[in-house]
Amino acid sequence: MLASELSSGWFLENAWLIALIPIVAFAVIIAFGRHLPMKGAEIGLASMFASLVLATGTAIQWVQRTNSASGGEESLGMLQAIGRSMPRATEGEAEAFIEPVVHTWVWWSNGPLEFGIGSNVSGLSMLLLWLVAFISLLVQVFSLDYVRGDRRYTHFFAAITLFSGGMLVMLMAPNMVQLILGWEIMGLCSFLLIGHWWEERANSEAALKAFWTVRVGDVGLLVGTAMLLGIFGTLDIKEINELAALGEFDSQSMLMWTAVALFIACIGKSGQFPLHTWLPDAMAGPTPVSSLLHSSTMVVAGVFLVARLYPVFHVGLEINAVGQSFNLIAVIGAITLVVAACLAFVQDDIKKVLAYSTVSQLGYMVAAMGAGAYTAGLFHLFTHAFFKALLFLAAGSVIHSVHSNDMSDMGGLKKFMPRTYWTFILGTLALIGIFPFAGFFSKDEILASMRYAGGHGQAVDTDRHQAAFVVSIRPGSACGRDFEG
Repeated sequence: MLASELSSGWFLENAWLIALIPIVAFAVIIAFGRHLPMKGAEIGLASMFASLVLATGTAIQWVQRTNSASGGEESLGMLQAIGRSMPRATEGEAEAFIEPVVHTWVWWSNGPLEFGIGSNVSGLSMLLLWLVAFISLLVQVFSLDYVRGDRRYTHFFAAITLFSGGMLVMLMAPNMVQLILGWEIMGLCSFLLIGHWWEERANSEAALKAFWTVRVGDVGLLVGTAMLLGIFGTLDIKEINELAALGEFDSQSMLMWTAVALFIACIGKSGQFPLHTWLPDAMAGPTPVSSLLHSSTMVVAGVFLVARLYPVFHVGLEINAVGQSFNLIAVIGAITLVVAACLAFVQDDIKKVLAYSTVSQLGYMVAAMGAGAYTAGLFHLFTHAFFKALLFLAAGSVIHSVHSNDMSDMGGLKKFMPRTYWTFILGTLALIGIFPFAGFFSKDEILASMRYAGGHGQAVDTDRHQAAFVVSIRPGSACGRDFEG
């Protein structure tokens, strides 16, 4: 079935509401929150619940759309539908196996250039839209009691709602302008939330450190976006991916430096080596903020950037030296993975242990992207979001009870907090990859895919005008079913 023949349901056509509702809710909380019975918290909760309902309907209709295009074959499921909107080469032309559902409204133009705002629903965005809405709702429910009585209770819910809204705006971006908009909204909200208790000097310094460290990476995003415009003459992400996949650009070296600039943005936002130092200090904020920031919003934005512009990175970073392929993304991800895991061993703060664990897991995801394990990396992003959110919320329960972050003040809490104990155990088993918990399957897929890539070399067709977007994948794996080249 042709992509153009696929029908779109109401949820797919109106997916832009998923991001719009939290943005409007933020404005309502700021304007009227103090005068409401729950000081604005009810508006934040209602907005995230509405976004979750819309995201669930969108996910269901996207899977139905994918199954229809497969000619009635066995259901592919949500995770295996991720890569179906990526461009592939067909007789010299780039087309998507499943066309994304795109709606844009032009809000500014300059000559032939038009900048719009709207929604782009694909397998990738669909997966993360649901994830962000679901975890954001749970975190806000947890926050009702955790920050109860706080002097900035209303402002907290306004900022955390806008934080989720910024991530949703970025996930749905059809062009680089909207992607930067969502990216910067998250940067602002992270500064506000990390420094929520700014009266303590350590908290305000942590917020400033996070803000300025991430700013270093953001320069790479701005420079890379300008270079994309210069190379391809457009900021539409779908067009950029197609042109990169087909090799329709003038300079390989220019595309390489563009990919490097964009990857610097990923390094800053996702806490990769050497810009990982801000992430553990971000624990100065309330624990619900740490849970949301480390699971499904801020830190996964960099991984999403690589996934969203994957053809640009894949083609641009084909650097051959002495007959060998040097993959910058895989190398940085592997270094981060090992360094952060070692640093976690010497921490006494319970939240900092989890923070370095997050940095290490992000290294897994980035290394997977570099090795061509596209779906495996996103699968781990999906599973990690759940068990890391669980671990942070469980840690928050402990901190709230013992009034300390120092693990030397803890111990023997099982008999007093049995539910927290068991939830912490389950989250830990998933984190370390014990069968049959989710972390086992996502980590195993990454390691297996990376071993195949290392043992067989990268499957790269030198004539990019005839083949597009070829990734080094394991035949028969989830990755292999998602891409054809």
